[in-house]
Amino acid sequence: MSLKKFFFKNKLTYKIYLFYNLYIRHKCFIHRSQYSQWGEDIYIDDYFNQKKKGTYFDVGCFHPLMYSNTCLLYKKGWRGINLDINPTSIDLFNILRPDDFNLCTTIDNNNKEFKVYFDHPLSPVNTLDEQYYKETKKVFFKDEDIKSIKSKSIDEILELAEIKNIDFLNIDVEGMDFKILSQLIPNKLQPQLISIETHNVDGTKSKECDKIHYLLKSNNYKTYKRVGPSTLYAF
Repeated sequence: MSLKKFFFKNKLTYKIYLFYNLYIRHKCFIHRSQYSQWGEDIYIDDYFNQKKKGTYFDVGCFHPLMYSNTCLLYKKGWRGINLDINPTSIDLFNILRPDDFNLCTTIDNNNKEFKVYFDHPLSPVNTLDEQYYKETKKVFFKDEDIKSIKSKSIDEILELAEIKNIDFLNIDVEGMDFKILSQLIPNKLQPQLISIETHNVDGTKSKECDKIHYLLKSNNYKTYKRVGPSTLYAF
């Protein structure tokens, strides 16, 4: 039995693994100048430099430390909403960010149930997008697993979190970015800054890059910074 399978065998070993992941593997007690994968959080923090407290909404939050675009803001005093389709991600957030509102779901205003193409419990490529899954399954998804998840509307989520205004919106949902964004902007949210993946790792445009750019541009957002695969848009 692999070490990962051993830790996920029962509730006790699973809980031990969560604390191991946060306190030993990722050394959450050590402050870092950067947590995001490509340095996005440095530019996000710089944009909000004078704002000591604010609210973020992280869709596809993945991990409270690793690759996080909101960890620097959290340590600064911000709080917010973290969503992910992976229950392990939410369990990690509940331990390290108990003052945030952390929920295992996705956003859909019709409250549909979605298939989750699951790579593994700590994978950044778990996805709802069947096409993305098909395109990447040769590299990822070695232990193929298809689960399901019930979505919530954005109104439900904001009501449950008791939050009305969002200053920073982060979207990283592996092929579903535009679908999520278009449900939020402009009718539900008007954050000052948005971070969303618009490019592939090699620098080429993602299939939804132009649609994302047009939607935000038509709603008075301007490109603030391109960082790795992400683009930051400011209102």
